[in-house]
Amino acid sequence: MTNKIELHHGDGGVKTSELIQKVFLKCYGNDREVPLSDSFVFTTKSSKLAFTTDSFVVQPLFFRGGDIGKLAVCGTLNDLVTAGAKPLYLSASFIIEEGFDIDILCRIAQSMGGICKENGVRIVTGDTKVVEKGSADGLFINTAGIGVVSGHYSPCEIEAGDEIIITGTIAEHGTAILLDRYDLSVETNMISDCYALNYLITDLKAELPYIKLMKDPTRGGVATALNEIVAHVGNNVELIENRIPITTQVKAINNILGIDPLYLACEGRMILVVKKGFGNRTLQALKQICGNHDAQMIGHFTKDCQKLVYLQTDIGGKRVLPSLEGQTVPRIC
Repeated sequence: MTNKIELHHGDGGVKTSELIQKVFLKCYGNDREVPLSDSFVFTTKSSKLAFTTDSFVVQPLFFRGGDIGKLAVCGTLNDLVTAGAKPLYLSASFIIEEGFDIDILCRIAQSMGGICKENGVRIVTGDTKVVEKGSADGLFINTAGIGVVSGHYSPCEIEAGDEIIITGTIAEHGTAILLDRYDLSVETNMISDCYALNYLITDLKAELPYIKLMKDPTRGGVATALNEIVAHVGNNVELIENRIPITTQVKAINNILGIDPLYLACEGRMILVVKKGFGNRTLQALKQICGNHDAQMIGHFTKDCQKLVYLQTDIGGKRVLPSLEGQTVPRIC
C-alpha cells in the first residue's frame, strides 16, 4: 500500500478495499474477519433497525437523468434496502465552496425533497459548512439514513446453486457520467439509472424469504460487487454473458471508449442472490409486480471454491472477472 492517497483509492475496487482493511478497520479496532455491508443492522427492544451513511462528490453536479442531490438520496435509500430495510429518516450535510450559486443549490435541494416525498422518507437533520474558494470542488453532500428491517427478510448462508438476479439493465449511470463529464459528442437518449429501490421491500414481501443477499453494484460495477460477495462466501460465481441486460446504446458507447460495462456503476439496480430453485419465481415477481421488465437471472454460485467470478462467453469460453484494480470513471457518486 502506498503512503499517499490516490484517485483509485476511491473507485470501489481493490485499492478501496485495501484502504478500508488496512487503515479504517484496523484503526477503529474492527479488523477481524467479518462481512462488510452497506448498512449496519441492530436490534432494539421493539424492532430491528438498519443504519447507513454515504458521501457524494460526483462531477458534473447535474447529469442526464439526475443530479448530486437525487444521487445522494437514492444512494442512501438503496444502501438501507440492501439490509432489507424500509427507509424512514435521512440526514443531509453539505460542504459548499465559497461562491457557489444559491439558485443551483436550491435546485439540488428541491431534487432531494422530491425524491424523499416520492418514497415516503423525511430529511430530519443535517449540517452546512462553507469553505474558502478553492478548498472544495463546488459541493459535497453527506447523507445518513435509518430504516426498519422487514421481518420477511432474513439473510442466510449462500450455497452452490443459488441464483443471481440483476433488477435491470446495467452501466447506465457510469456511462451517463462519462458522456456529460467529458462532453462526448454522442447522440443518445440514454440517461442514468439513478433510482430509489424501496419497492424491493414493499412489493416483494412474498419473495423476500428466498432472497439470501442484496447488494447494489455502484462503484466498480457488477463485476466488483460480485467479487466482494465471493470473497466472503468462498464459492465461485458463473455469469452467462448473453443474459446480462445491457442496452445497445451502452454497449456501443463503451465499445468506442474501450470500457467494460461490467465495471461501470449502477445507481438504481440491485443484485439479488436467491435460493436455488426460486430464481424464476422471484424474477417473474420483479417483472410483474415491480415493472422491472429488464430484470434477468444472470448466473449462479458453483461448487468450486476459488473465490472467482467468471463469465461464460457467447463463443463458449470462460473469462475471469477480477475486482476493479485501475480507474474507470472516478467520482461517479
